[in-house]
Amino acid sequence: MAKPKYSFIVPVYNRPDELRELLSSLGDQQATHFEVIVVEDGSEQKADKVVESFAGKLDLTYLFQPNAGPGAARNNGASQAKGQWLIFLDSDVIVPPGYIAALDALPKLPSLFGGPDKAASDFSATQKAINYSMTSFLTTGGIRGKRKSMEAYKPRSFNMGVEAMLFQKIEGFRAMRFGEDIDLCLRAEKAGMKGVLIEDAWVYHKRRSNFRQFYKQVFNSGVARIHLHLLHSGSTKAVHTFPALFAVAVIFLAVWALLFNANRLLPLLIYSAFILVDSTIKNGLPAGILSVPAAFVQLVGYGLGFLKAGFEVYVLRRKPKFGFAETFYK
Repeated sequence: MAKPKYSFIVPVYNRPDELRELLSSLGDQQATHFEVIVVEDGSEQKADKVVESFAGKLDLTYLFQPNAGPGAARNNGASQAKGQWLIFLDSDVIVPPGYIAALDALPKLPSLFGGPDKAASDFSATQKAINYSMTSFLTTGGIRGKRKSMEAYKPRSFNMGVEAMLFQKIEGFRAMRFGEDIDLCLRAEKAGMKGVLIEDAWVYHKRRSNFRQFYKQVFNSGVARIHLHLLHSGSTKAVHTFPALFAVAVIFLAVWALLFNANRLLPLLIYSAFILVDSTIKNGLPAGILSVPAAFVQLVGYGLGFLKAGFEVYVLRRKPKFGFAETFYK
């Protein structure tokens, strides 16, 4: 069998049904010069039977490891990969048929690249709303997945490609609980390789299925930004403080309105109206309505995580824990 050009590496934790959809979408690709490596990260709901069902349809490898987190799972998969290019996908994405064709059409692939994410038409209204908040210019999602943005583009690990030689050179993902993909990009930049956006290499991304899970995700992203600044001095830009300022403003205006003058909520109502109209046009009314709380959850959640970690590090002088103990997902 010819050596594959691409190695898709997918860490999975208790998501056999979503993995089935992802593998099915990879089976629908218009190319065959790739392999798929699934790394089960200590799941209780194992996906081995799902992987077995694709035997003969995909060049597929299944690895099981004790729970160690997605970064370690990706490193494990990379150690077994045969492709020149490592493409990391989250288990909750669906790859459109033309994904590999979009990569093959380029005269030369960059050493580090990524692609945008979209919401499929059959996603729930909540999933569409969360996707909107993570990709809209009216939220901080506007700086992600854009060729022209307020900071240098950094691929995220739900859809990230890395040349195998570069991945080995920078020693893969660090054992971090949060922000390990951005950390990898920053180390790649120090090695002289910047991330490049390939707009046609997009995926459908289900993200979190409810606002509670979404809040936890974005809160941890805010914490990660402080940790990343400690590891990479100067990596925090002015744009990363916007959610923290927004969170403070929301709390201040809400208290002022409650105690003194309800008109102080007008700026927030105007902002909510913009979100409602824009998302409704793009996603329909149910998702448009839910996009309002989704945007607030994203901005306030990230901002509070940023403020909490900053207070602990710079005021209380606590040394942050970059790694984790016991079960990664707790």
